Order: sequence, then structure tokens, then C-alpha cells
Amino acid sequence: MSIFMKTRAFLMALILLLNGSLSVFAQNAPQTPQPQQPQYRVHVTSELVLVNVVVRDKKGNLVRDLKKDDFTLLEDGKRQTISSFDFENVDELKTAGAAEATASGTAPDGALLRPAEKTAALDARDRRLMLLFFDFSGMDPEQIDRSVDAAKKFVQTRMQPADLIALVSLATNMRVDLDFTDDKTKVLGALTSYTSGQGQGFDNGTTGSAEGGAETGGAFTADDTDYNTFNADRKLLALQAIMQGLGKISQKKAIIYFSNGISQNGVDNQSALRAATASAVKANVSIYPVDIRGLQAFPPGGEAQNASLHGQSAYNGAAVLSDLSSNAATQETLSTLASDTGGKAFFDSNDFSAVFSQVQKDSSAYYVLGFTSTNALKDGRFRRLKVQLNRQDLKLDYRSGYYAGRDFEHLNRADREQQIQDELASELSQTDVAVYAGAAYFRQDDTHYYLSVSLVIPGSQIPFVQAKDKDNATIDVIGEVRADGKFAVGHLRDTVKLALDSAQQVRRKNVQYNTGFLLAPGSYHLKFVVRENQTGRMGSFETDVQIPDLRKIPLRMSSVVLSSQRVPAGAKKTSGPHPLVQDQTELVPNITHVFTQDQHLYLHYEVYDAARGKNLAAAAGASGAANSATNPSVADASKAPAAKAPRDSVRVFTSIEFLQGSTKVYESKPVAANEVTAPDRKAVIFQIDLPLQALKPGFYVCQVNVVDDVAGNFAFPRSPILVKEPAQLSPTRTPAGK
Repeated sequence: MSIFMKTRAFLMALILLLNGSLSVFAQNAPQTPQPQQPQYRVHVTSELVLVNVVVRDKKGNLVRDLKKDDFTLLEDGKRQTISSFDFENVDELKTAGAAEATASGTAPDGALLRPAEKTAALDARDRRLMLLFFDFSGMDPEQIDRSVDAAKKFVQTRMQPADLIALVSLATNMRVDLDFTDDKTKVLGALTSYTSGQGQGFDNGTTGSAEGGAETGGAFTADDTDYNTFNADRKLLALQAIMQGLGKISQKKAIIYFSNGISQNGVDNQSALRAATASAVKANVSIYPVDIRGLQAFPPGGEAQNASLHGQSAYNGAAVLSDLSSNAATQETLSTLASDTGGKAFFDSNDFSAVFSQVQKDSSAYYVLGFTSTNALKDGRFRRLKVQLNRQDLKLDYRSGYYAGRDFEHLNRADREQQIQDELASELSQTDVAVYAGAAYFRQDDTHYYLSVSLVIPGSQIPFVQAKDKDNATIDVIGEVRADGKFAVGHLRDTVKLALDSAQQVRRKNVQYNTGFLLAPGSYHLKFVVRENQTGRMGSFETDVQIPDLRKIPLRMSSVVLSSQRVPAGAKKTSGPHPLVQDQTELVPNITHVFTQDQHLYLHYEVYDAARGKNLAAAAGASGAANSATNPSVADASKAPAAKAPRDSVRVFTSIEFLQGSTKVYESKPVAANEVTAPDRKAVIFQIDLPLQALKPGFYVCQVNVVDDVAGNFAFPRSPILVKEPAQLSPTRTPAGK
């Protein structure tokens, strides 16, 4: 069964609600839902910048006896206070020996990349952390074998007792193949599992020009520029994801990145590149890229395994120049990753052992300087670092600088979009902005239901700015519906602009956003993220929703929607009818179920496939109409009542009652419907209007009584509500209509 989805953004409704305890109630629930234990996200912000410094004398020997006072640290020429100082000396690991091979392969290792595993905590003090990252996504089989053989050779011959090694690979997806361990047997076993078939063909495509390309006889050359941009971002985002696990310890980490190059496309990949290097600097990670293609020759006519070149490039030298430029461009990104993170890049060599020697050399003994920058601006700019010593005969190695963090004000449009997308995918939701939500379902046909979703944001949490005599604010809304919590079947992305004459009035109200999805019966997980675009604060709401298959229920009934406000329906055209819009008037759901005595309670619900009976008394319909006309509490009932009931007509009764505990405090007179209101959906629609001035302030259970008199079926859905006293009018209140 295919699942259709439609999304519509209805009007932004400003609803006046009183202060008090707000909660979300389930629609059509038989009893009051049990409160759930709230979950919170704790924000921890660390502004400490770590700088690794390797100090050598004139002979190249490591210097190990320096103190904190011997160092001077400058950022953009301004002296910084060194708040933390540490010396890591891997050579002093006395207890390290060759790890014993075990038959079961259960040598102890640290859980850094896989924190969910119940393994021993990783003690990185005076240890060398090396992560081997194999980017198989675009490698040829011989390149895969070359990189794996180089890693095996290092483990077998040069791996030291202090070395902790982890393995990560990227093909169709990124996998942590081995967490940090000093067990050679486990490392070699994981490397042996790599095969030349790991490559998945994510190499760069053509750029639309056949000139200089292999002659295939085809008349069309595709332009894969957009794909190439995506491919480069994919590699850089994989590197960034690794940093999240490596940033949990302060010691220096080294990533040996086996790659066949990364091609950037102008400025399109700059954002991902900057994010990768910034994440590496924050996690104290140095990247050592290795161009696994090795030393290459570029024959003018192309390599022997390829077809002859198209056009004149092979005869005027353009083919060789293009190959050289392309090779240099792919290496430039790798070089940037190395220089910006304090690592070194290894190009144009068939001996890949040098990278392992360099990592061991750089990580044998080093000083870790920590400081908090005096520049508090989070502008995302590159800040240059300079480390000085009070001794002139020593040589220092350290990274040249780092990118400062960026707050919401300095994020560009692409970064802002990525931020809200990441929050939607996050397992732990932000709660900086309070968001309330409610859902109700209405049948469209036997297999599809309209799920109406309403989001409420307290107006007090929306900052406004003054512009053109109005208070302006924008809100970003993004949402997703997943079937069984796994497969996305509905998506929402919208930006709402608010322009009001008085933000003071809005701060005492709520901003409500209504949308909807067309879904099949089943279990769904809803998650929505709201961001106000002045400070960038975000809030999330997620819940599980069950849409029943009404074909299996005797009395087929929709959710019961409670409201305190009706507004003119928006002029914006949307696909398909909306159940809450009747006669050009839209019912705005009251998500919190909080009302005041001076308000009206509007109820909307539908009954489907009502049974038809023959020879019904005509007086029955007239009696129902008379009841609704004479009942002062029911100002607006269903359009169904008629003076005469035709043959084969339906007969559905409904009434509303309020309960406090086991005591019934109010019950309306019954309303009878004798015809189907919406024939296309086979629905009898009820819209009830109840003034609340007769009810005293307090908590009530609103029970809706529905009886299908012909079939003998009935339902009594309940919803808890809170009735409060009217708010006192302020002398400075803005007149109505402003």
C-alpha cells in the first residue's frame, strides 16, 4: 500500500491563553494520560583551546624538560594566558609490552569510538592514539590493496607498545571496524577483513565536456558537477563525524587518512572543509593524509587501460596539463586538512611507511598548552597562533591557527539550514524554546487519514525587532513523520514571518502553527523542531501517534478537536479539503485545553459510515432539530438535522457532558443528525458551540456521547479541560482591531 503525504501551512493564529500549568492532552483519549518523566539536555560549553607543541634542539632531539613559564602564546599578535599545561611522554610507558594474543581475541581495549560498548575506559595518558581511516569510496582495487598492505606492514614491524590503533572505513557508509586497542592480533584481523571489493564507485564524474576524456563512442557526456560536490562533502563530513568521538579526551590524536584525493568545486565545498578542520582543532586531532595513488606518470595519450582520448588534447599537451592540474587540485584539499590541523601530507611517493614514522615522531613527546581566548567574538574567522620560547636554540612544531566558533548571528544560510536539519536528526532534543503540539486524525477514505498537527510556541519566547513601525520576527519550522519510527513518510519545512503592531500583546499570547499529513492507518513517530531566528534558540517536540483502522471499529469516529477560536479560512489554496475548515471558517485547535469562563468551547468531530434504517419516524428528525433550537447551550450543531427524515436515512445522536470526579455537573440536550454531511467521505460532521460562563473554575472531564441509533453502536470519548477565571483587562490594553 502506497502512502501519500501532503503538507500545508495554515495561518499563524495568535491565541490568548492565560498563565498556568500547560500540558498536552491526547485527542479522543478514554482517560487522562499519565504524566511522563521530563527529559532535559544539559549544555556544556568549553572555550578552552588546546595547542600541541613539539620542541626539538639543533640536532633534532626532543626536549622534555621545559616548564609552563618557558612558553609564550600569542593569538593574532595578542598574548594569551596559558591556563593549562601538560607534557605527554609516550616513551616513558614502562608497563607497556607486546599485547598477548588470545584465542578469543578479547584483549582489553578502550571504548572511545563506541562508547555504548561495555569495555574498559580508555586511559590515554602517555599513549599514542592513531586512527587509520580508509576512504574506500573512490579507490581502485589495487589502491585498496596498497593501503591495507602498508598498514599491515606497520603493525607487524613498527607498532610500539604505547600505540593504540583504531580502524574506520568509508564505502557506502562509514563504519567503525575496530575501536582503540594495542592488540596486534585484533588489528591485523580487522585489516585482513578488507578486500579489494570494498570500493563502491564514488569516484568523480565528468564535467560535461568530452574534450580530453576517453573515447567511448557515446554522443553525450553527462555533467556530474553537482554529484562531485556531493562526493567531496561526503568525505569531509565523514571526517567531521569521527571528531565527535575523538574529542572526548584531551591528548593528541592522529588520523592517518588513506585517500585518492578530494576534489573541491569552487566555494561549494568550503563550508564542509572548514567544518572538518574546525572540528579537528577542537578535538585536538591532527590529520595526516596519504595520497594512495603514489607516484604517478601522465602519458600524453592517456594510460594503457583506458581508451584513446577524445579531441586534440592528446596532441597539444592539454591532456597532460589537465591531468596535472586535476591531480594537484585533489591533493590541495588533503594538504589543507594537514596544515590546518597540525599534521603533514604525504604525496607522490610509493613508500607509505613514512607517514607512520612521522606520526610516531610527532607524538613521542609533546607539550599541550591550553588557553581561553581574549577575543570573545564567535565570528568563525581564522585566528593565527604563535608560540615562543625564552630559549632561541630550540625549534618548535605546532599548528598555525584555528577557526573560532560561530554563533547563530555569524552563520550563513547554508550553515543555518544544516543546523536545523542536524537538530531534526538528533536523538536528544533541544528545549531552549518551549514547544507544545497536538494531533487529530480524520478519515479521507477507507485507507487514508488526514493527520492534523498543531504546534504552539509561547509568544514570550519569541524576540522581536523593530522595523518600519512593526515588530518583526521569523520562525523556522521543520518536521518529519516516520512510520514505525523508521521510514520517513512525511516532511515539513517552512519559514513563518511575523509582523505585528505591538509585540507586547504577542508576548502574552501563543503563536500557533497548523499543518497536516495524509497517512495510512498505523503507528507513527512525529518530531518537529522550531527555531526563532533572532538568537537561534531551538525547541523540539516529538511523540508517537497511532492512527487506527476504523474498518475494525463498530462506531467509526474521528478525533475530537476542542477549540476556543474560529478564524476566517486563509485564501491560500492547498491540495485537498481540510476537515477543520467549514463554510470559509477554520477551527483553531486548543492544544492545552485551557479555557476561560468568558470563552466558548467549540467541538468538532465526525462519524463515518453511519448505518441507514427504513421507515424512521419523521418526528425523530424534527425532535432533534427542536432540541438544538431550544437548547441555549447549543448554538451551533451539525447541519444534519432536518424537519423530515427520508427513507434509508441515518440517525446519529450526540450530546456533551462535563464531569468532576464521579459527579456530572452539566449535560447538553441531545442533537440528532439524519443525513450525511460530507458524502465524499461518508461523514456526519458535528460542530458544537458551548458557552462556558455556567461552569465554575476548575478541572473537568469533557465527555462526548455519540450513538448510532440504527446500528446500535456508541462511543464516549473523553478529554480533560481546565476552566479558569477571565483575565483582568489592563487599562493600557490595545483596542480591539489594532
